[in-house]
Amino acid sequence: MASENSPLLAYRLLGDEGVAFSASGAGGPGGASARKLSTFLGVVVPTVLSMFSIVVFLRIGFVVGHAGLLQALAMLLVAYFILALTVLSVCAIATNGAVRGGGAYFMISRTLGPEVGGSIGLMFYLANVCGCAVSLLGLVEAVLDVFGADSTRSSGLQVLPQGYGWSLLYGSLLLGLVGGVCTLGAGLYARASFLTFLLVSGSLASVLVSFVAVGPRSITLAPRPGPNGSSLPPQVGHFTGFNSSTLKANLGAGYAKDYTTGAMMTFASVFAVLFNGCTGIMAGANMSGELKDPSRAIPLGTIVAVTYTFFIYTLLFFLSSFTCDRTLLQEDYGFFRAISLWPPLVLIGIYATALSASMSSLIGASRILHALAQDDLFGMILAPAKVVSRTGNPWGAVLYSWGLVQLVLLAGKLNTLAAVVTVFYLVAYAAVDLSCLSLEWASAPNFRPTFSLFSWHTCLLGVASCLLMMFLISPGAAGGSLLLMGLLSALLTARGGPSSWGYVSQALLFHQVRKYLLRLDVRKDHVKFWRPQLLLLVGNPRGALPLLRLANQLKKGGLYVLGHVTLGDLDCLPSDPVQPQYGAWLSLVDRAQVKAFVDLTLSPSVRQGAQHLLRISGLGGMKPNTLVLGFYDDSAPQDHFLTDPAFSEAADGIQEGGSPALSSLFPPPRAPGSPRALSPQDYVATVADALKMNKNVVLARACGALPPERLSRGSGGTSPPHHVDVWPLNLLRPRGGPGYVDVCGLFLLQMATILGMVPAWHSARLRIFLCLGPREAPGAAEGRLRALLSQLRIRAEVQEVVWGEGAGSGEPEEEEEEGDFVNGRRGDAEAEALASSANALVRAQQGRSRGEGPGGPEGGDGEGGPATALTFLYLPRPPADAARYTRYLALLETLTRDLGPTLLIHGVTPVTCTDL
Repeated sequence: MASENSPLLAYRLLGDEGVAFSASGAGGPGGASARKLSTFLGVVVPTVLSMFSIVVFLRIGFVVGHAGLLQALAMLLVAYFILALTVLSVCAIATNGAVRGGGAYFMISRTLGPEVGGSIGLMFYLANVCGCAVSLLGLVEAVLDVFGADSTRSSGLQVLPQGYGWSLLYGSLLLGLVGGVCTLGAGLYARASFLTFLLVSGSLASVLVSFVAVGPRSITLAPRPGPNGSSLPPQVGHFTGFNSSTLKANLGAGYAKDYTTGAMMTFASVFAVLFNGCTGIMAGANMSGELKDPSRAIPLGTIVAVTYTFFIYTLLFFLSSFTCDRTLLQEDYGFFRAISLWPPLVLIGIYATALSASMSSLIGASRILHALAQDDLFGMILAPAKVVSRTGNPWGAVLYSWGLVQLVLLAGKLNTLAAVVTVFYLVAYAAVDLSCLSLEWASAPNFRPTFSLFSWHTCLLGVASCLLMMFLISPGAAGGSLLLMGLLSALLTARGGPSSWGYVSQALLFHQVRKYLLRLDVRKDHVKFWRPQLLLLVGNPRGALPLLRLANQLKKGGLYVLGHVTLGDLDCLPSDPVQPQYGAWLSLVDRAQVKAFVDLTLSPSVRQGAQHLLRISGLGGMKPNTLVLGFYDDSAPQDHFLTDPAFSEAADGIQEGGSPALSSLFPPPRAPGSPRALSPQDYVATVADALKMNKNVVLARACGALPPERLSRGSGGTSPPHHVDVWPLNLLRPRGGPGYVDVCGLFLLQMATILGMVPAWHSARLRIFLCLGPREAPGAAEGRLRALLSQLRIRAEVQEVVWGEGAGSGEPEEEEEEGDFVNGRRGDAEAEALASSANALVRAQQGRSRGEGPGGPEGGDGEGGPATALTFLYLPRPPADAARYTRYLALLETLTRDLGPTLLIHGVTPVTCTDL
């Protein structure tokens, strides 16, 4: 069974092989038994504790003291506005299908694809890792503020040594405690979180009561270090109780230096600290693999938690502004303990919320990492994170994350990491909003979430708000995060990811392509914007690979369709044999690196199938205008799969990943003398049918002789110089005069010019040959042609050739009407002689380009000039009498014999324009 299950299979329906799939899916660490957390314990509690974190106890004074009440409320509204927009997107995605382990990563990756989802998932993982370190550093700061040996507070337990090394040690010990709880599983974490929730709620209740119950008091603050290592006199802060003067003094901003870092605070730096404390909205979503009903629990629990925390933050901002002067707020971030009725309860709340936030970040990070490892996006680097216990707990991912948090603790300061963590969270939130926006814009019928309080406006505003705040908070961190995301996306694109997740980009492309196809009006076509739109009919791609690549070079940004006719009658078959073939043909297109669509049909005959494809291939204004066929001759087809490096495969016929080799999906080339699916009569009839449908026709002969560098996608500048010869007149009806300027001749010139625009053919020299009769004066026709080429902006060498030169006999005595030879109004012997003479004439000019002289290889001077790489010849119309089709094909064979790679072309539509 495929690694990715449909939403129906996720609800324990049986798959193709009778295997029951649990609701956890591939992304969850455990089976159905691991899904046991309720909405309250699994979403509300961890989200509330994560959104409070250390900020609610240690940074309320920091925010209000520096920003003032008005700006603090503005920051809170902006922060929660961004969070609310993201919550709406999370709710929409979570209620649109089964959510498995990995939370936000799962939502993003299954919407935007593995490249973008994997890169943002890894960045969201790093944000959780850094968030865990921030919570631990805040906890260490709070502990040392009371129990540190250098603390100025009147505590009898000032026994802990202080300094960078000691702080790192304390953080490491606390990290070991947090990692131990997370290693034992989500059940223990949920029970510990609930106990912590009770402690934090009790502590906050005591703080709120203290604002009302405690009377005015003066609080002596810890002395700050002076400029020369001396200590400044201690300052005194005042708790005034509810006082309008205190509120008035705290309304405006008063940014000053942060006493923990010595840095001057600004709106952006204060907002970064505040927002970092509010970024826990994904804590519940990260536990999606352990929730009983994640599609209901995630939206409901997240909305409840966001509403509750917003109310508490707003209340604390108002109470602090009414009762505490700015000195107390700016110089003592832990002033709650100084004004509390029972200070130890505040300490308990600080320690409990910091531990809980760190546990939430660590266990969330481990679940994201485990989902990344299960999806195998980063290879062996994340292999240890796949390890799980018997109960489904990903302890390997926990230990992996524990090690990274330990490295982050080396930063040492809480506010130092705040901006980086905030930016990483904002990137993840923007990605969630972008995912929901993409689904909404794609208008896919299967995107119908039960949560409907969102629109594309909220998603777009969420994306814009997140990106704006990223650069306001820290332009350097924002630019670095986007650069990191781009590098990770490029890495994942190079590695290749699962194709069975479903890409919203495909839905968006479909939506946009349909819209623009409707606007592509064929009635507004103009010749100056003409481009070839090719339908190449392929019997077996093993023998047509060079032609397939040559046609890709001729399309000039136009439509390119590979057509194939499978012989059969659907009435006599149990199922359609064409549909299973599409995968092989699409793999062929990928391997050959051509930009082509695939169109297959079932028909009793190749001719009827070709008619089907000519009529129905393409859509709207993008329909083929040129039919390309390989030449019909008796030469044995070559198997180019054996010689082309792009098609080299393992000897056992199995590709990497276990899929069958491409060579096993197509039959071997036809053996010499074996029956053919197409008769000569039907081949010429197919050409005639295309011309009747007003389609241009290209017949390609001996394309297998083209050197590989001419068919490559790179530049051909280092290859030896060569010629592309164009004979823009019917060699089976040779005459001078203005015949070269007909529609078909101009079509030949246009196609040859288009080929010269391809990098692999840049070094080609275009030569145009004019045939002169014995009574024509040289120079006149050449002058007219050069003037035309100048108007058409075509650079080419023009050569006049006297008919019969190098060809012996065979010159017609009088001017023939069009089609005299192909329609049989002249004898077969005379027509054969004329075709043979024309062939000799073309070969003679090719020989002269190689320095062989008119006598062939023996008669040249051996200079070895540029060779002719490709010849363009005028293709006469097939005869009106179907009985003459076989003779017509024989004349074409004689005309092109031993000429090397040749394109016989007949154009029926005007393709050139001299106007601007």
